[in-house]
Amino acid sequence: MTTQTTTNEATIEADTTLPIIRISRDFTATPAQLIAAHVDPELFVRWVGPDGLDTRVVEWDARDGGSWRYIASADGMDHEFRGCFHQITDDRIVQTFTWMGMPNDVSLETLRFEDLGGGRTRLHAQSLVDSFEGRDAWLSSGMEVGIDQGYAKLDRLLADSAGA
Repeated sequence: MTTQTTTNEATIEADTTLPIIRISRDFTATPAQLIAAHVDPELFVRWVGPDGLDTRVVEWDARDGGSWRYIASADGMDHEFRGCFHQITDDRIVQTFTWMGMPNDVSLETLRFEDLGGGRTRLHAQSLVDSFEGRDAWLSSGMEVGIDQGYAKLDRLLADSAGA
């Protein structure tokens, strides 16, 4: 059994039997374009997170076994995130994700890019966290705002690059 919330085009599900958050969203882009937007640091900082953030990459080694770290700043506050890329393929990214505001809550994220044909791709994201409490803290943090606004920025970035 799951609880489900749809916000704009993104669907966010919280599994009631496992501490997992699942997100899905369709994009007008190929899987290769979406992979690039997730692993190219110059593209990534242009769309990740809610509006009003200034994101800068501190470390970025997008390869199997590589690590990443970035800082997102807004209203004079810095929010640091870090993780490791475990696998990057033509249709999947597996990585860890840690917000340094809660450094003991590490999630294992799997992003899968399903080619729908016709230049459309469905992103399936799954985040496995350590506990139901941790999962619920993420869900109550307002993460859907960052997801919706970030993916809207990604839509614009993809549209701009298609028109260039």
